[in-house]
Amino acid sequence: MKLASLLGHAAELLQQVRSSERPADSIIDIFFRSHKYLGSHDRRFIAEATYGTLRHLRKCEHLLLNALGSHTEGIIPEDGFLLLLTTYLIALDDRRTKVTVEDLKPILKSVKLKSHLAGILEAMDPSQTLPEGDAAEPIALKYSFPDWMIERFIKQYGETETEALCRSLNEQAPVTLRVNELKSSVETCQKALKAEGIDTLTTDLSPIGLHLTKRTNVFQLQAFRDGLFEVQDEGSQLLPLLIDPKPTAKVLDACAGAGGKTLELAALMKNRGEVMATDVHGSRLEELRKRTRRAGVSNVRIQQVEDIGDLAGKHAAHFDLVLVDAPCSGIGTLRRNPGMKWMVTEETVKEVSEKQFHILSSSASLVREGGMLAYATCTLFREENEEVVERFLQSHPEFSLPASPPRSMRFDATKHFDGKYVRFFPHREGTDGFFVAVLKKQGIRSVQPTGT
Repeated sequence: MKLASLLGHAAELLQQVRSSERPADSIIDIFFRSHKYLGSHDRRFIAEATYGTLRHLRKCEHLLLNALGSHTEGIIPEDGFLLLLTTYLIALDDRRTKVTVEDLKPILKSVKLKSHLAGILEAMDPSQTLPEGDAAEPIALKYSFPDWMIERFIKQYGETETEALCRSLNEQAPVTLRVNELKSSVETCQKALKAEGIDTLTTDLSPIGLHLTKRTNVFQLQAFRDGLFEVQDEGSQLLPLLIDPKPTAKVLDACAGAGGKTLELAALMKNRGEVMATDVHGSRLEELRKRTRRAGVSNVRIQQVEDIGDLAGKHAAHFDLVLVDAPCSGIGTLRRNPGMKWMVTEETVKEVSEKQFHILSSSASLVREGGMLAYATCTLFREENEEVVERFLQSHPEFSLPASPPRSMRFDATKHFDGKYVRFFPHREGTDGFFVAVLKKQGIRSVQPTGT
């Protein structure tokens, strides 16, 4: 397909993504399903151009405005998205795609812009000096983040680490698989994938993970249909390994969603014990049902709930382990979902932290005495992490944080433990950003009055 046509498709897709509140990967999947005539190379170009523009949107807008100069009046949205994509491809994409006047003229709608197009393209210069400001603004513009987000990062991590974090969040995440040990081993799975022409490398931290050396649609592979693996970030794999449930345990996955961690817990427990998976979204649980059949999982019970507190009557003090993989802003997954940068607001963070506290508090009564309550998010903000846990501990003195990392036979978390919590970062561990707090429930000892 000619570059002009590819640019037109990519601009159309970018506009759809920016006009929707749904995740970019969902919009892109729908787009490609409705454009089945696109070949694999065309799809890759369109997807990568769209994701790249989303990752660097703020900087693209800055460079484009400078390039347009006085020609910004009356630009229609279609032309704006097309020029944003062009800015990314010319100025920021490592491939430095050569986009010419001849490529853009047939699909650009503004006659005025067509007449100044050569000068505009020439002015898309990535080396131009960025404006100075306080500590947050230059970093926010350089790495294309909202100012408020950078301000929070700097407050939590300092300027140097904030830059490293932002740089890593702008990188494309690897495709990572979790081997299903109910049906395979890492070595066996690698051989099965190799037989289908897929090369992999073992992950550094997870003992059951594989990285693809080249991106491909793994859902079409026979090894996937046979249930030998699931697609799952390495950081996500580490959470069930960290809490390491015994095969005889009673476990609740309170916010199971489509069940990536549910399936891993079931496999770690060797299909024994009891795993109860709940969620408020029936469509996600239906996906989990399909996945359990493919994975050969038989120890999972699935139940839709309106609120996790609905379980309190029948399941009070029932579970050895309750996992609250809480809904969050998802900022730790920006490598996969770059459009979330522009969807999450300070108000979003505030609202979701209240929801997290409610879910965590409602889960407390479901844990037996001596049992564990694990709270996890894939975000990087204190308000959704430490502050939720600290608030919870103040109102639930029967729970406490460990003085050492959780003990696990499969994963040593010592290097990732800060004295209270376990954390993973894309710029340190190469995983999505994760926060984990493992709390233990003990009976509250009443204070006996002293004798006189």
